[in-house]
Order: sequence, then C-alpha cells, then structure tokens
Amino acid sequence: MKGFVKVALGVAAVAAALPAAAQVTFYEGAGFQGRSFTSSKQVSNFERAGFNDRASSVEVAHDRWEVCEDSKFEGRCVVLRPGRYPSLAAMGLDNRISSMRLVASKQKVEDGRYAQHGAYDARRRNNEKVYEATVTSVRAVVAHSEQRCWIEREGVERDRYQANVPGNIADAVMGGILGYGSSSYSHDVKRCATVPSQARPDYWDVTYSFRGKDHRMQMASPPGHTVMVNKQGEPRA
Repeated sequence: MKGFVKVALGVAAVAAALPAAAQVTFYEGAGFQGRSFTSSKQVSNFERAGFNDRASSVEVAHDRWEVCEDSKFEGRCVVLRPGRYPSLAAMGLDNRISSMRLVASKQKVEDGRYAQHGAYDARRRNNEKVYEATVTSVRAVVAHSEQRCWIEREGVERDRYQANVPGNIADAVMGGILGYGSSSYSHDVKRCATVPSQARPDYWDVTYSFRGKDHRMQMASPPGHTVMVNKQGEPRA
C-alpha cells in the first residue's frame, strides 16, 4: 500500500510540474517591466484576466505557444518558441494580444509563422572558438508605420461656350459668336499614404556570410562590417 501511495504521489508531482514548465508570462512594459500575467493553459480571451491588449513583452518557459490579436484565436497570430521576447512591438503585437494556446508538440508550423524577434543567447560558450563573418546587408525595421493624409483641391476648366450653347459647332458658327470665356470649379480630394515612422528602428535585420552560406539575425543596434560567429555560423557576442 505504501508503495502504491509513493507511486501515486510521484505521478501527481510530475503532473503538477508539467503545467509549471509550460508557463508563459506577459508583461505590460517592454523589457519585462510592469504588471505581469502568467498562465500555463489556453486563454481564449485575455479580457477575463484583465490583460487584454496590454502585453508589451513576454517570456516563454517551455513548449511553443500561439498568440493572437483577437479573442478565440482569431486575427493575426504568431507562434512563440521558448525564449524571452523583450519587445512585442518588434513583431507588430505591442498591446494587441487577446488570446493564446499551446501548439501540439507534433504539429508542424511553417517558418513564416514563428516570431523572429526573441532574445537569442549569443554569449560565448566555454573555450568556444569564434570567427569573423562578413556583413552583406543591413535593414532597419520600424514595426509601426504612420498614415499621413492631406487634402488636394482639384480644379476642372470648362468652356463657357460649350457649357451654355446647345447644338454642335456648325450651329454656333451660323448663329455667330454668343460669347466666349472659361469658368472653373473645384472639389476637395482626400489622399493618404502610409509612411515609415520617424522613431528609432525597433531592430536591424542583418544578413551575413560565413563559409559560403548566408545567415540572418536581428540586432538591437546596427553592426559593423563584420560580426562574430562560432564554427556553425551562429552569432556570438
């Protein structure tokens, strides 16, 4: 009987540990600052937790989680791998998350659905050799854009003769010139265009070449002509 109790307690302990390992913590501020909300299970509507459209950064302890702009997993969604994401603005989800759910371990996810702006651990490992890789392109990315609108006044010229005299040109010639001049009318047209924000870029999308292969990474500041990598081409600080 005691042995059975020990086994049962052991199973219960494992079961209790599983949700904790899968915890996701959202923060109101960027950089994991401010009020937080933690969950280890599916949340179909963040409104119930008082955290709807409030998250600005997130930590994923374990497993993959899908977060969505709208409740019930609607709207734009991205998948978060385990890691720390100091700025949801970098993926266009700042103050926009309304629901989340666990992604099954066997479920295949297209690369384009993964969030690409997590905090990568680029620290040099013990006795790890590092090499210089050549930076081939750098693109500053601003997550938010602005819509600017203006009013244009469009004028249209009208021939007063054509406007006032019925009939064709032959009739007008035969009857003499009744008058000539021009008049105009105008109307206002609203035009809009989306332009990049003038704010500092959220991150820099960097492409570098190492041993004949291209690699990409996101950086918090612009790089120089080279970056440091390990023998696999992985970034190292």
